[in-house]
Amino acid sequence: MNTNRVILLITIIVLVLLGCNSPLYNDEEPTYSIIPNPVSVKVQDGNFSLNNSTQILALGKDVLPLAKMFADELNNFIGIDLKVIEKNVRYSKNTIIFKIDTASLGILGPEGYKLQVTPKKIIVLAPKSQGLFYGFQSLLQLLPINNNSSNCKFSNKEIDRNEWKIPCLDILDYPRFEWRGLMLDVSRHFFSKEFVKQYIDELSKYKFNIFHLHLSDDQGWRIQINSFPRLTEIGAWRVPRMGKWWSFQPPQPNEKATYGGFYTKDDIKEIVQYAQERFVTVVPEIDVPGHSLAAIAAYPHLSCTKEDYKVNPGSRFYGVDNNTLCVGQETTFEFLDKVFSEVADLFPSEYIHVGGDECFKDFWETCNFCMKRMEENGLSNTDELQSYLIKRVEVILKKKGKKLIGWDEILEGGLSPEATVMSWRGIDGGIKAAKMGHHVIMTPNYHTYLDLYQGDHIIEPETYSLLRLENCYNFDLVPPNVNEEYILGGQGNLWTESVPNSRHAEYMTWPRALALSEVFWSPNEKREWNDFIRRMEVRFNYFDKNEINYARSVFDAIISGIKGTDDSLKVKLRTEISGLDIHYTFDETNPDKFSPKYEGIPLYIPKGASQIKVRTYRNNQPVGNQINCPLNMLDQRIEK
Repeated sequence: MNTNRVILLITIIVLVLLGCNSPLYNDEEPTYSIIPNPVSVKVQDGNFSLNNSTQILALGKDVLPLAKMFADELNNFIGIDLKVIEKNVRYSKNTIIFKIDTASLGILGPEGYKLQVTPKKIIVLAPKSQGLFYGFQSLLQLLPINNNSSNCKFSNKEIDRNEWKIPCLDILDYPRFEWRGLMLDVSRHFFSKEFVKQYIDELSKYKFNIFHLHLSDDQGWRIQINSFPRLTEIGAWRVPRMGKWWSFQPPQPNEKATYGGFYTKDDIKEIVQYAQERFVTVVPEIDVPGHSLAAIAAYPHLSCTKEDYKVNPGSRFYGVDNNTLCVGQETTFEFLDKVFSEVADLFPSEYIHVGGDECFKDFWETCNFCMKRMEENGLSNTDELQSYLIKRVEVILKKKGKKLIGWDEILEGGLSPEATVMSWRGIDGGIKAAKMGHHVIMTPNYHTYLDLYQGDHIIEPETYSLLRLENCYNFDLVPPNVNEEYILGGQGNLWTESVPNSRHAEYMTWPRALALSEVFWSPNEKREWNDFIRRMEVRFNYFDKNEINYARSVFDAIISGIKGTDDSLKVKLRTEISGLDIHYTFDETNPDKFSPKYEGIPLYIPKGASQIKVRTYRNNQPVGNQINCPLNMLDQRIEK
């Protein structure tokens, strides 16, 4: 055995003893793991050593608060409390410098930044404060998270002496799209103010800048409105239920509504301020004219039927209970004017979302007020009646200095003059709106709906349909033959019918939101699936350290059926990510690394077998969940 091989063997043994469970680090591999991937990264030789003697220097107007926020994050992250100074003192070494440079605006834009790491100092430079914020988020991601990470390069000894190595590099970075959003539905299930702030904090780390807050729906009204106190006294509460959404028993006579909650105006102000400090805009949604049962339960005169309804607990009601506002009565518009006035006063966002989706219109057709409204305004159908309401709401919002956003159903019956369309039923609505000269936010359900299954439904918590991580990552916001200037950006949406608590909200959000952050920020040419997976796994160490729940479904096997040439049904197995081995059994035993390994050839089903059990391994260690798939389900899994 030659000397080099001996040295290599000894090095590997040392790394294993230090707790690093990955292969030997290859200096030719990337030395950074930033999500979303920056526009340009040039890796240099050497490292910056962060330690207790490092100082933080804030240069320029409004830089000090950001420098202090970075110092706080650093202290929380690795336990080093660094001094922040704002004097332009001599800084020859061991200094992190935050600097506003307005001259770079033309190159970087308002959200861009430059990050330079040398052995002596780190410089974060940006034309505006939000760029500095994104620069320090990238800098934080360069820190080793712990010595047990899957990309371990840092020894216990370095960490024990409170010294953290940051690789030397030059980064130039700016976003592709200006609208980079995540939506949280707080109507179907209420989430505390504290969790909402935590959610904002996490999404801001990956350069999302929009937090869309879905505040009203059939299952709850979540915002205090002084003009209509019953919206929260009645509309914010429903009878408690557990189980599968849409299978719940309707409210029973004299049953108390005890499940729910709402945000006071002070809560909203606190949330908005917290978001602003992280350069996140909170966009409120009040969903009208459909999805309004909680409001109608509080004020029955708002509907065509005027009946007393209860807030829906998740039982089937569509077409039975009237959840649609009456368009024929002026009292409806008086209600909307006052509600949107109070909402506009609370949210600095230039946009207010008005919903407009899934409006059940049958009750309008039997309403004398609505029929009269149609006759007086020459409206030929109820689609045009909905358009009438949306156009009037747009006028209300304009008087309050706000712009209207709605789901793509607002195209039906004629689009409001200056409306922005959020296209969720695929991309066709977005294409149509863009070609009409309207701004569009692309959020098609088959790429961005975070409430869907992310792995095999056999082992995933109950929901509907499927959105794997790879489908999030393969999303391109700009369709062919559409002018990109009309595409404001994109958004991931977490509807919460099947998300009853905050831990599950995290599970459904991460890591799919990591993929979307890269789709919305990074240039297409900087998106590479295998490299994203590498960087994502580093973020998993961060999630573990901070006890943030996340899904590992991307490591699970994907089981499908395939018809053989002899018309027999075979089993096909694959994984979303490369480098995994799939072991399987047909004999009812649980698979391990000694079980047969799938070699890429579809499997004949042994006579008498009733199920296939599969599990993924990497480096002879299990990484995915075991999936036990009944073979009579293969007919539902035939590849097309």
